[in-house]
Amino acid sequence: MEECNHLRGRIAIVTGASSGIGRAITLALSRLGVQLYIVGRDPTKLTETTAAARRFSRVNEFQIDLTVEQSLQPLLQQLQRDAGGLDILIHSAGVVHLGPMERAQIEDFDLHYATNLRAPYFVTQHLLPFLIKAHGQVVFINSSLGLAAKRPGVGQYAATKHALKAIADSAREELNPKGVRVLSIYLGRTATPMQEELYRQEGRRYDPEALLQPDDVASVVVHALQLPATAEVTDISMRPMLKSY
Repeated sequence: MEECNHLRGRIAIVTGASSGIGRAITLALSRLGVQLYIVGRDPTKLTETTAAARRFSRVNEFQIDLTVEQSLQPLLQQLQRDAGGLDILIHSAGVVHLGPMERAQIEDFDLHYATNLRAPYFVTQHLLPFLIKAHGQVVFINSSLGLAAKRPGVGQYAATKHALKAIADSAREELNPKGVRVLSIYLGRTATPMQEELYRQEGRRYDPEALLQPDDVASVVVHALQLPATAEVTDISMRPMLKSY
């Protein structure tokens, strides 16, 4: 991979970097010499990600609650001071709560909306001047449920993921003429702490070895980011090779 590394020296923001897919993408980019600004909610896990990534690259960490728009200001200010541009924005933060419509809590729906939809929208909106300046790239880590909600109890989560697809598709049409690429990745079940909690909610045994691995996703993201500027991948669907659901 190093022989065809087109990302060294680029600047990237990764949300949801504390664990799971966001952590895996952070580490993959760090190994390619990408300068990183990483965002997460859990300060201990975020610091662990930072320590691992700093073996290879420069990393700035921000403990941010992305449901609070004002909390983004320290990141924006440091990005402006340090670089003034942004090559890559990875949206990997998210939450999921299951529940049939007759019993699902409306407060959970509000949290789904604030985290899975509103946050990536306003983060992208605030960072657009940096991305346009650099002819950058945006990656939305979505879910297979963002394409088809054909399972009971997923309505709230899937609704926000369907809407995230709409935001990404519309943003692509707006931003391509300005030199910005937009990629959505629709994932099947992936071995992450969020997925482990999902299995607990379902009352099922969690077998991470049967699922997609975060490093699998990170590998696909890194390869897509290194495409020549003449090409754009718009949508990628990934699922576990072994189907356990």
